[in-house]
Amino acid sequence: MEFANPGFFWLLISIPLIVGWYIWKEKELQGNLTVATLQGFPVPSNSFLPRLRHSGIVLRSLSLVALIIALARPQSSLSWQNTTTEGIDIIIASDISGSMLAEDFKPNRLQAGKNIAIDFIKARPDDRIGLVVFSGESFTQCPLTIDHDVLINMFNGIQNGMIEDGTAIGMGLATAVNRLKDSEAKSKVVILLTDGSNNAGSIPPLTAAEIAKHFNVRVYTVGVGTNGYAPYPVPSPYGGITYQRMPVQIDEATLGKIASTTGGKYFRATNNEKLKAIYEQIDKMEKARIDVTQYRKKTEVFWPFALAALFFLLLEFVLRNTVFKGALT
Repeated sequence: MEFANPGFFWLLISIPLIVGWYIWKEKELQGNLTVATLQGFPVPSNSFLPRLRHSGIVLRSLSLVALIIALARPQSSLSWQNTTTEGIDIIIASDISGSMLAEDFKPNRLQAGKNIAIDFIKARPDDRIGLVVFSGESFTQCPLTIDHDVLINMFNGIQNGMIEDGTAIGMGLATAVNRLKDSEAKSKVVILLTDGSNNAGSIPPLTAAEIAKHFNVRVYTVGVGTNGYAPYPVPSPYGGITYQRMPVQIDEATLGKIASTTGGKYFRATNNEKLKAIYEQIDKMEKARIDVTQYRKKTEVFWPFALAALFFLLLEFVLRNTVFKGALT
């Protein structure tokens, strides 16, 4: 509970002053009378009514306290966080080229990236997040949304072969930036995952990085792949699948330049655990950057106190003019 006008609580100082004035007045009205005998005077009754002759000041004081609380305007508040326009908008740009099927990650790079990214999404319920996929070209799989159940379903649906093979890093980044350029969020972020070097598309990666910088989009780049060689599944001419050891060739220089140009950071993931740690690190970095605006829905709750003040006043008036008439001061 909060109070809209807490300054009215200073009026509570008047309560002991009023009670003190009442006590002083009572003493002033009392006097002494000396008599030789009590014979002829009525015997005092054992009624409890005379003992309650001070109930009037008690009821008036309670009424004043309740009235002061009502004037202070107590309010109950329901709080929540809304980051749609004031928080962080994130686009995950994921490479789905054929090389992402390499099994140096479990079960492979593409599926490991999907699983860990979905955990990242679940940990950020208040952010708008979208998904861009790229291979030989790029497209938006899911625009920015706060409905993460829809996003996760669409994330689970991505697979190699959806588009022409290749690695169009520049196109993937440009598509992600295009989704963020009109955002009014305080922080606009792209998380770009790839396991190779740019070999397709009409936009060079560093040109896309300059576009991202122009629109204040920060890019975290992640190189996915072990050091050296990785087992890659290929169809066997006799049926089934065989594995070939393929060299891991990640253009780390370009990915690092993209990150530094936009104020982000480059990471290298060589296994599932390191990729998960990278997402956790990005999660902490972005939470540290943004102070989420708090919104409150307030409800006035002064009425019970106002009614209580009226009740005490009416009760004091009724008792003073009926039961305690002549007994109360």
